[in-house]
Amino acid sequence: MALNNSYDARLVQQETAVGAGVQVLLLALIGPAIGMGPAGWLTGLAFAVATWAVLSRALHRSRLRSFGAANRVTLGRAVLVGGVTALVADSFQDSPPVSLLVGLTAVALILDGVDGKVARRTGTSTPLGARFDMEVDAFLILVLSVYVSMAMGPWVLLIGTMRYVFVAAARLWPWLTAPLPPSTARKTVAALQGVLLLLAGADLLPHGVNVGVVTLALGLLVWSFGRDVRWLWRTSRVRVEAAATAEVRELVAG
Repeated sequence: MALNNSYDARLVQQETAVGAGVQVLLLALIGPAIGMGPAGWLTGLAFAVATWAVLSRALHRSRLRSFGAANRVTLGRAVLVGGVTALVADSFQDSPPVSLLVGLTAVALILDGVDGKVARRTGTSTPLGARFDMEVDAFLILVLSVYVSMAMGPWVLLIGTMRYVFVAAARLWPWLTAPLPPSTARKTVAALQGVLLLLAGADLLPHGVNVGVVTLALGLLVWSFGRDVRWLWRTSRVRVEAAATAEVRELVAG
């Protein structure tokens, strides 16, 4: 039985290697076609290696017996995000085709609504899959914010870094790690970030309109995070007060 479990584990791990290979293949296709420079190549390859390493470690810890169709969709999205990352890195030295960047990003955003549906329909929703999906989303927003900031200024980076600042803050204030209730508004705001940043990055509208679009994205994100932080803080206070009340009752009863 142990041998079978080990074999299954190796099969699951192979999925990440396939993802890394597809990432390299994508770079090999678009790199020579657009004359990608060293920054783009190195960043794209680093993304492929990092994704393979982090995902392999997460799979090992979760002991999933099957990678699952939904995770394959998310892995495909990660490959596209790796291509976008390479293009954005290359844009610091050259000007990659905006149409290519927009195309890869658009497909990645469209597929964002697919992996969750696949997981629910196949009954394969897992904490790892949800986390994987969230991390791919967050990194794409970060990369897009870097790209848009080159035209609008560093303030745009607030959009891409806000989630990572929240994670860092949770290490100092553990009450931020409490689970949040499901929220359609939160999901909508998160989905709009990529769409609005992509719209601004496509540079189809006048500069002033693009600034307004990104400002709207930032405002919505601040509102969403602010609402969640407030809920978490109030909930933590209620728990603390309840624990204190229970302790007093035990002392009185004793």
